[in-house]
Amino acid sequence: MNVLYLNGPVQNGPFTIAERPGKAAGIRAAEALNTLLGAGPAPHLWNTVTLAGDLRHRDAPDRNTIGRQEREERAIAAKYAPGAAPTGGVLTDTTPAVTTLALEMTERLLQEGDLAVTPVAVHLCTRCGHMTGAVAHACSACGHQGSRPHTRRLLVWDRPPGTPVLARVDFHAHRARPPGHLLTIAQNIPERLILSRTRDHGISLAPLGLDGLVLDPRAGVHIAVLAAAAQSNAAQPVMTVTENAAANVAAYGALFRRHNGTRL
Repeated sequence: MNVLYLNGPVQNGPFTIAERPGKAAGIRAAEALNTLLGAGPAPHLWNTVTLAGDLRHRDAPDRNTIGRQEREERAIAAKYAPGAAPTGGVLTDTTPAVTTLALEMTERLLQEGDLAVTPVAVHLCTRCGHMTGAVAHACSACGHQGSRPHTRRLLVWDRPPGTPVLARVDFHAHRARPPGHLLTIAQNIPERLILSRTRDHGISLAPLGLDGLVLDPRAGVHIAVLAAAAQSNAAQPVMTVTENAAANVAAYGALFRRHNGTRL
């Protein structure tokens, strides 16, 4: 089996690998495992579709001269010491190869009936219009307390009742002791998962008729792994899950993993 280990995409926050090496634990684990297998160098994967990234860009004094994408690229380059760029390169969750694959997979899953675009009752911030979720609460984008109910078409995955989002088979080392904390948290994931979000940066869902929305980054991180595996002709991609990786990220990628054989 042609296995390739890839790191769970790391959030591109304001840090360097030298200052916070724990953030690179998944990258280093993947590199070590690939070395043991004699596999070639794999790209380092980064998660750039974050609300925190949107806010940093909005508050930056040079936001009118440096675009959101360029800001992310500069921030990633600054993570590495001079001359220490990864041999396998860098891949983000908005790289063209990832975007293309994400839309192809989403369209196919819509055609097969696994995903749906359907009206959903949500709340929008009355100040900035950010979609705050199904329950009214303070806006995480601008901090405003007020919201209004609104029904809009969203991309959703309605799991059949009783269908788990994580099972032992989803883990590459499924015969070893499973990560019980991930399985426990995953049991509380709601049966309906909303896969579209309001973000300034991300994989646009406009081609699906969902203007102003992007694919939920928690699904996008898994598609970045799949795109990296495709570039390396790997038959079995395995994403390293570290302490920094949340269970709901694994849950949101469940549909895309199982349709493409990816494991954690």
